[in-house]
Amino acid sequence: MAAVAEKIAIRPLADRVIVKPAPPEEVTKSGLVIPDTAKEKPQRGTVVAVGPGKIENGVKIEMTVKVGDEVLYGKYAGTEVTIDGEEYLIMRESDIFGIIEK
Repeated sequence: MAAVAEKIAIRPLADRVIVKPAPPEEVTKSGLVIPDTAKEKPQRGTVVAVGPGKIENGVKIEMTVKVGDEVLYGKYAGTEVTIDGEEYLIMRESDIFGIIEK
């Protein structure tokens, strides 16, 4: 079950979503500590805001993802923004590869 998402001071438009990236891995599964210079950019995060959907050829296309979903997205997807001191990504729903089921 998804945790209640935090309230942020921005509302995405059309088919855009705001994602809070997961923190980068600190230790590998085998126990090796990863130095800051070698950490990979996260490719998963939690949706914190969802736009209303887009209109295409006069038909409204509803959003598939919802607030609280944990998602997997491309390594270079979205635009990084800082809102109230927190880092977020704003991306189109089509940049999301899938919803992680638990």
